[in-house]
Amino acid sequence: MIAIIDYGVGNLRSVEKAFQAVGADARVTSDKGLIREAEKLVLPGVGAFGECANRLRASGLDELVLDAARQQKPLIGLCVGLQLMFDEGHEFGVHEGLGLMRGRVVRFPEGLHVPQIGWNQIEDLRPHPLLEGLTAGTYFYFVHSYHIETDDEAIVLAKTEYGIRYPSICASGLVCGVQFHPEKSQDAGLRLLKNFATMSPTSIDSKILEISLDVMNKYDDLLSRLDD
Repeated sequence: MIAIIDYGVGNLRSVEKAFQAVGADARVTSDKGLIREAEKLVLPGVGAFGECANRLRASGLDELVLDAARQQKPLIGLCVGLQLMFDEGHEFGVHEGLGLMRGRVVRFPEGLHVPQIGWNQIEDLRPHPLLEGLTAGTYFYFVHSYHIETDDEAIVLAKTEYGIRYPSICASGLVCGVQFHPEKSQDAGLRLLKNFATMSPTSIDSKILEISLDVMNKYDDLLSRLDD
């Protein structure tokens, strides 16, 4: 079962219906017992970083999110849910995040129309089970005024251009998140949610092995050409 964490922020039924549309057993819940028992967790988020962080902590569900990450359960943050996974957010002050990934959340530069609302593309994709079947140039639906800023390029799975090029999909192992709204992103969004619903430690290990073998094959090919 996939638990969609209800801490009083956003319309979560659309997320639940999107998961159900791809055949996943997903439930909106604030029940701590169900969240602990869930195989995977979804951390949604809509609105200001500080308000979401405060509500999550007031509910006591932040500890369950951290526990899930420590137990290596698949976990995905949606929109502000992704932002909460980082160290801090700079929206109406500085607010502490969950610290699951290194970085901060900052406002788009002056001169840009914010919030960014509408369809935009993902680029610079890196291999990961979450992105299976998705390609550079795929459109997703965005609504946000703040973006991720990180020095850790290893966690950036995809970027998006909006005045600047910023991380729009991030992952550290089985902890991942997207800046856009997959539940509003039609077929591409459903594909991403289906990928998450089938993601496991085995799928991560298999993808790493696949990348390693590909690198080795390219290296062997280069050596053979040099020998020629």
